[in-house]
Amino acid sequence: MILIDEAATAALGAALGKAARAGDVITLSGLLGVGKTVLARGLLEALGHEGEVPSPTFAIVQPYDLAPLPVWHADLYRIEHPDELHEIGLDCAEEGLLLVEWPDRAGENAWPHALRLTLDFADDGARRLTADVPPAWEGRWPL
Repeated sequence: MILIDEAATAALGAALGKAARAGDVITLSGLLGVGKTVLARGLLEALGHEGEVPSPTFAIVQPYDLAPLPVWHADLYRIEHPDELHEIGLDCAEEGLLLVEWPDRAGENAWPHALRLTLDFADDGARRLTADVPPAWEGRWPL
């Protein structure tokens, strides 16, 4: 799928937000500046969040107490070893949606049932999205 600009990336995030359910995990992979946080902003706005959506690079986890679906937005860029995940409390995200940037930092076995999205740079400022869709997302993906 080609996302032609930032607005298209945010719109995909909004569609994901409308399709997400409690217990879902969505991982976002890609280089710095490719649009992972833009997608997250679109998702959070679709779920009713008003206001700023900062990248959680320094906080590592940014919780959003949204009804009916709370969201934990994690950025694992600064995680150096998968063992550090135990310290940041992502296990509480089971009651809502867990959105994870830089999931590779958690190890290859983390979140085996996640919807895995990867963004890459394409021509003319566009982004290419690829998805690894788990059975739990059948009927919800493609959006």
